[in-house]
Amino acid sequence: MKVYFIGIGGIGVSALAQYYLSQGHKVRGSDLVASEITDLLQKKGAEIFIGQTERHISYDIDLVVYSPAVKQDNPELKRAKKLGIECQTYPEALGHLTKRHFTIAIAGTHGKSTTTAMIALILTKAGLDPNVIIGTKLKEFGNSNFRAGKSQYLVIEACEYEESFLNYSPDIIVLTNIEAEHLDYFKNLRNILKAFKTFINYLPERGVLVANKDDRNILKILDSKFQASNFRQVANVKFQTIFYSIKQKEADQLKNILKVPGQHNVYNALAALATARALKIPDEVCFKALSEYKGSWRRFEIKDLKIGNCKLKIISDYAHHPTEIKATLKAGREKFPSKKIWCVFQPHQYQRTYYLFSDFVRTFSQALKEDWIDYLIITDIYDVAGREEKKIKKEVSSENLINRIKGQKIGVKTRAIYIPSPEKSVDYLKRNLKGGEVVIVMGAGDIYYKVFHN
Repeated sequence: MKVYFIGIGGIGVSALAQYYLSQGHKVRGSDLVASEITDLLQKKGAEIFIGQTERHISYDIDLVVYSPAVKQDNPELKRAKKLGIECQTYPEALGHLTKRHFTIAIAGTHGKSTTTAMIALILTKAGLDPNVIIGTKLKEFGNSNFRAGKSQYLVIEACEYEESFLNYSPDIIVLTNIEAEHLDYFKNLRNILKAFKTFINYLPERGVLVANKDDRNILKILDSKFQASNFRQVANVKFQTIFYSIKQKEADQLKNILKVPGQHNVYNALAALATARALKIPDEVCFKALSEYKGSWRRFEIKDLKIGNCKLKIISDYAHHPTEIKATLKAGREKFPSKKIWCVFQPHQYQRTYYLFSDFVRTFSQALKEDWIDYLIITDIYDVAGREEKKIKKEVSSENLINRIKGQKIGVKTRAIYIPSPEKSVDYLKRNLKGGEVVIVMGAGDIYYKVFHN
């Protein structure tokens, strides 16, 4: 079979492309720019086009899979539909895959990638040989976001944006937490809760839900008193629910053995442990795998780097939601209690910044007040193509965000700085660092590339 991927460089789409390659299918695909991921796919045998044109779509293609970010007027997608080629979005294509496997789907606002990685490594250590599709790159998988397995098991991230996870057919759902996010789509928390409630109702009668007992929003959707019209109540469903909590005796043990810092990672490990127990994997195998977990790409990834004449510890982190930011900055201070810590943050999407503006102000103000960080730099907002409203873009800015943080009367005026671009932030660091500091480079946009390749 010949499969063509539009947006093949995306972190999810590229993993699915690797699955088809592993099954012996011919894979082609396009993206707007070359990247480490497109280079990896080429090395694995995919034919990659940089740039998108209808000429890339030929009659002999059997299936076109496209990123949800791809618009309907995309020339490749229009050509494929004109030729009558079957076209599926990435969530639809992954959904078909979940029906052919015993699928473990990790869902939640935060922690999906790390929890998916931990579960995948436990299953691998236990000899269950899983297929894995994950939203980050793992050193243990050859710096890839995909693992080819020969068993029935498939471990995936189940993203809630645009209700993508409602395309999947899970046998086990791992639910890490639920919080207000993607409000450009959901509008409010109630709609988010309804989507998650619908998803867990997809579990079969002998399915398993692994749920964070400490998360109040998870408890809401598991409470039969929570009213959501047109949805059957979870209390009447015969799947098994396994709760985990930071109060479990294993929490301290996990904190002592994990290489990745922070209480949020203890939660992720507890979720992985509970999932493994549901699969009857021995605890000794689980703790061994978790103790060896090296961390994921852009999840508190520590590197030694030289900026100007200064040797530093750089922490690259994907955090872009206030809750994730808080967890990362607290983990940074926990890891480096006596170091000067700088944070360079690039907000991701105008809509997220607008809807969660007060939460961003509160989080960064607390970080400065409680000395989780010593200095904060915020760059301009990363514009996410196709997901921004012109009206909102005029109403929110990083400069406004910094001014609000400075106005909190917590004595941080000289420690909170607005610098328009990541490149200029690097220039500022070169002029002001003395050596030995820790710099947290944070955001889901292009700040990682701008700083590390400057």
